[in-house]
Amino acid sequence: MIPQETVNRILDTAQIVDVVSDFVTLKKRGANHIACCPFHNEKTPSFSVSASKGIYKCFGCGKSGTAVGFVMEHENMSYTEALKYLAKKYNIEVVEKEETAEEIAKRQRSESLYLVSEYAGKFFQESMQTPDGQAIAYQYFKSRGLEDETIRKYGLGWSPVTRKALSEAARAAGYKEEFLVETGLSIKYDDGRLVDRFYDRVMFPIHSVSGRIIAFGGRTLRTDKSVAKYVNSPETEIYVKSRSLYGIYFAKNEIARQDKCILVEGYLDVLSMHQLGITNVVASSGTSLTVEQIRLIRKFTNNVTIIYDGDGAGIKAALRGIGLVLKEGLNVKIVLLPDGMDPDDFARRHTLEQVQDYIFQNEQDFIGFKTDLLLGEAGGDPLKKANLINDVADTIALIPDAVIRAVYVKSCADKFGIDEQILTDRVTRSRNEMILADRKQAEREAARARQGSAAGYVRREQYPVSQATSEAVPPVQDDRYMPPMPDDYIPGPEGDYMPMDQEEADYAPSAGPQVQQSGILVNDPYLEPCERDLLKFILEDGCTPLEFDRDSKFYVEGEVLNVAEFIDGILAEDEVGFENLSYRKVYDEYFAMYDEGLSQEQIQTRLLNSMDGQVSAVARELLIEKYQITVKNYEQSLTATATRLVQFVPKTLMTYQCKRVEQLLKKLTAELSSATDETAQLDLLMKISEYSKARTRLNNELGRV
Repeated sequence: MIPQETVNRILDTAQIVDVVSDFVTLKKRGANHIACCPFHNEKTPSFSVSASKGIYKCFGCGKSGTAVGFVMEHENMSYTEALKYLAKKYNIEVVEKEETAEEIAKRQRSESLYLVSEYAGKFFQESMQTPDGQAIAYQYFKSRGLEDETIRKYGLGWSPVTRKALSEAARAAGYKEEFLVETGLSIKYDDGRLVDRFYDRVMFPIHSVSGRIIAFGGRTLRTDKSVAKYVNSPETEIYVKSRSLYGIYFAKNEIARQDKCILVEGYLDVLSMHQLGITNVVASSGTSLTVEQIRLIRKFTNNVTIIYDGDGAGIKAALRGIGLVLKEGLNVKIVLLPDGMDPDDFARRHTLEQVQDYIFQNEQDFIGFKTDLLLGEAGGDPLKKANLINDVADTIALIPDAVIRAVYVKSCADKFGIDEQILTDRVTRSRNEMILADRKQAEREAARARQGSAAGYVRREQYPVSQATSEAVPPVQDDRYMPPMPDDYIPGPEGDYMPMDQEEADYAPSAGPQVQQSGILVNDPYLEPCERDLLKFILEDGCTPLEFDRDSKFYVEGEVLNVAEFIDGILAEDEVGFENLSYRKVYDEYFAMYDEGLSQEQIQTRLLNSMDGQVSAVARELLIEKYQITVKNYEQSLTATATRLVQFVPKTLMTYQCKRVEQLLKKLTAELSSATDETAQLDLLMKISEYSKARTRLNNELGRV
């Protein structure tokens, strides 16, 4: 772990213009620098870098961040990797904190597995230089149209016929037997014999996202049907097949640049496409596409084009992949190749322009793909046609975004010439069933977790991920279809509900839909706008003094509070905190650093570069301008900052107070309608009267009728 002092030094030293210039040619324009965005194709520069603010922003694709964020985005690095990259650039020594014995052992073990795998990769490459390797493996790769540069770049190799070649060479080189077995490169029998898993095969190394070899696929060239065509590495500590994609290391930058991933099935499909010049291609390595693989793609793009073989197996694989990709919120298109051809064949028989044109002209959304595929089977049978429409509607129901669902419903209704409302009803019913299924699954998981918990309770934040929406699912996910659950209840073991204790109630998010806005989790949409504005005031102008006029009710003789202290004081006086947990987290982190004596600029930098994804997302959204100011002298026409803050900070606070009062009134009114005890009713009526007066007072101060 990198010590915080070192992190701070890296963040303070890194210059955004200097860092971005390593990857992009910047031109000075006024106070900023501009360039064509490295994250999407464009001809007119819309990528702006501000040296004074230490941030970049593309006004075309919307990407933004700091120097660390740029390195993470452009080089697809983790936060720690980006910090180490910048430390090396600025000659800052990184001495990581002392690890525990367990952490050291685990890290060393993982590193040993990587080193053994990398040794094996070199061994297989060198084996291809032997007479057998040249005669068999090299000639095979050349017969498949692969050039020497492709063979070298992707580390293709040969495992010798001798069953012990790798195991003996590795042990002679000092690699331990246990790591050879753990990586699956060697197999140890009960009698102590150590033999190679891969022998007499051409070898395809599989790389991690960061480029390290984590596994291998070996293909036999024998025609003997009793010999498995492919042998693959078993799952290990460093390799989980369902989370890996062949070619992702070589494709990731182009996927991000083109904002599109092409998904194929096999190793040679990827290699031939890359060699042709289409390098945003990855493969699921012969396995059915998994949710984890889709989420790996989603790190780089939301757009997937599936290119599978044109035979029956390829069509079935494409159909399976559509649903998974849509569930994860990605946009999916399908390209079917001519029958009998796979991407490898197609790439070798056509030029780059021909392949690109074919993909462009034959990409179909799932509605067109399924319609063309199944409508022929339906013929003139009305029942089969109805089943096809229902099948398409059920596929639309998988899409988590309501707007995208609505667009596809309209497209489908137009295509089949049926009433849009009929399709909407079918989609709603299908989605409701999925959500209910997720709800039941969530309750079962929560009940099992409670049974294994000493406390006997589970916080709502710990519910499992929905297979329909890919979000954390509380017992009620969509209030359009199901009645809301009380805030202070959680599911019981048998699907019933039981009250949380007060501590649980304090930490549970407010009832209502959980939605994503610019990557920010919003669990109370009603209060979100006010909390957002208040937090923006704090992050942008927290240390700016609020100098109220003497006739203001906020004026205190001899006391001048800044924006942050004023907002924090009012909220503390009301004994309330932000309901939206992402905003609350940033609020708490801001004041923790404020109390340490950090400057406003230092706090902004720390928040923008936070390791917590939610914190950095909120900071980017509130601190980085969304729109480029193009009108000359526009800022001069704005109200002076001090005057604006004095006017709008109190007004926003009063609006926030008013909204919270309205929430309380709604809750008290609901309690009154169900109360049967006369004393309780009178108590509730008195509270309602008090809060109604408070609401009237706040509305009067806000100038509302």
